[in-house]
Amino acid sequence: MTAAKSTATYKTRFGSLKHFEKGHVEPIDDDVRHYAFSNCFEIASLSKPYEKVVFGQNQIYVLETLRAEGASPWYTCAHDEFALVMDGDVEVHLVQLDESQAVADKDKNGAVLVKGEPRGKKMGWMKLSRGHQGLLPKNTAYQFRNAGEPGVIVLQSCKGDLSVEKWADICQAH
Repeated sequence: MTAAKSTATYKTRFGSLKHFEKGHVEPIDDDVRHYAFSNCFEIASLSKPYEKVVFGQNQIYVLETLRAEGASPWYTCAHDEFALVMDGDVEVHLVQLDESQAVADKDKNGAVLVKGEPRGKKMGWMKLSRGHQGLLPKNTAYQFRNAGEPGVIVLQSCKGDLSVEKWADICQAH
């Protein structure tokens, strides 16, 4: 018995905010409306800077796409979040918040805006580029900064007050 030799060649293409292919669901024996499909680059290209657009959800857990452009407001969260940079260069500045600015409800889901400038100990900053992921620890203020061309961040979080749902606008309809 001999193994069949594959002649198919595949080329991996990385997307970016300036160049992406939308893609689509190709069901074999089903209706495409039974699936959610969206593209983080397309979403970011149509979004306001740092608008947290949900493009994936499993119960309370979400993936949000953010257009990284300029400086974001300061955010904090009662739980850890993770930021994955998909395009561009993004600095993430961190401040360990004083108790007075920490999220009062320890069970609150999703990020909230920090009221005023963050008060507390500066923890440092991370410089993230395509494929780099950074931890955003709970009760820590974080701010994204992008000085160059707009970039794309995928944020792993829980759905909260700042999460924006645009399913009808971002998902394949047919």
